[in-house]
Amino acid sequence: MRPHDNTGEVLELDQICAKVAEAGYDGLAIDLGAGDVKLAKEVYPYIRQNNLTPLIVAFPKSVESLADTLKMAKDFGAPFVDVIGQVMPISVKGMIPIIRTWLEMADRIGIPIQFETHRNCITNDLYPTLELLDAIPEMDMCADLSHYVVDREFWFPLSDRDLSLITRILNRSQSFQGRVASRQQIQLQLDFPQHKKWVRLFQDWWYEGLVSWRKRNKSGDCLFLCELGPPEYAMTDGNGKEMSNRWEEALTIKDWVRGYWKELEDAEKAYI
Repeated sequence: MRPHDNTGEVLELDQICAKVAEAGYDGLAIDLGAGDVKLAKEVYPYIRQNNLTPLIVAFPKSVESLADTLKMAKDFGAPFVDVIGQVMPISVKGMIPIIRTWLEMADRIGIPIQFETHRNCITNDLYPTLELLDAIPEMDMCADLSHYVVDREFWFPLSDRDLSLITRILNRSQSFQGRVASRQQIQLQLDFPQHKKWVRLFQDWWYEGLVSWRKRNKSGDCLFLCELGPPEYAMTDGNGKEMSNRWEEALTIKDWVRGYWKELEDAEKAYI
């Protein structure tokens, strides 16, 4: 959101929160990788003022450092903490006790955690993450599948085997993030014709994820974060200008996902 689109305009924190609320979003994520605790505390009053739900995205660089973030998130009233763990053993055997320690820490402090599928963290790679899910049944995921599409460099169309691996991630995901990727690019423009096949793939995954979530959760809210990052996530032209308007694209994704959710709700009501 700083900047929020290809105009390069940098809004003040109160303007950002007002803009997000006016656009019909229910919450705003505070990314501690792009900012810090000081910024989080500065923006929090404006989040409350606009009746937005805060989400904390944490990047703990040690096992112990997550505790302070969990306490802050609980004080803020966040529904959970999205963990992008910077403690990265090479082996799954080494990863398991770290994940379990963080889960125990979250239980003790009293706030849920989810582990995001993300680059440069403990869930960086698809295959070890699937092994972690098998080893730790209580490990919930936040699915940002863009990272795995680039990480695995999936050919299009994806094979049935590769699709089944993504389904395993979706079936353990308690929240989702919206960004479309290809095997070469982490964040694609939604309306470029050459990207249509990848957009359709991610739409199908988001729909599949919501279907799975509703089967596993009979009540509550499913959180979907429209997360379109600034450069160098966003591709730029030779003058450094973003090639699409991320704010408008985020609104498009929001409308898509809310449409999927309503479709599933209406189908359930018709069945009952």
